[in-house]
Amino acid sequence: MFICSVRAASVKFVGAVVLSVAALVALVAFVPESGAKSTQTAAGAAGSEFVYSGIKSNEDRVKFLSQFGYEVESEPEEEEEIKIPDNFDKVYIGYNEIQKNQGLDLSEYKNKKVTRYTYKVTNYEGYDGEVLANIIIWRDHVIAGDICSKDTGANGFVHGFQK
Repeated sequence: MFICSVRAASVKFVGAVVLSVAALVALVAFVPESGAKSTQTAAGAAGSEFVYSGIKSNEDRVKFLSQFGYEVESEPEEEEEIKIPDNFDKVYIGYNEIQKNQGLDLSEYKNKKVTRYTYKVTNYEGYDGEVLANIIIWRDHVIAGDICSKDTGANGFVHGFQK
């Protein structure tokens, strides 16, 4: 014959552990990742929706830019890992204003390492010089980006993904 005794304190402890684990699993499953955008609605053609997540490959990046009507060369001209600074200087503040105007915000990614991809745009209308598309990605999400002229002089420009 086998006899086992369990104290009430032990049952309470095991119950508390089980509830804690269940609460943690629920938080992980139902709370979205900070700063991660899955989609963003913009006032595009017929209220179209632009997808900013799931950008894992070069093909995904090219497809992302095509949402805005841009045709780009098949391979990026540049791929660079950069770190978003803790404190924004005037340049970052200005650049982040462009991002905020398109529903993005770099301040959520301060002190994070991200990757910037630069593509040559081949169908930009109304400008004779070379035009580049920059996409900044963190964990398969586009967190920032711009369309700009390679010329940084008086005729140069920079704007968000939409003109």
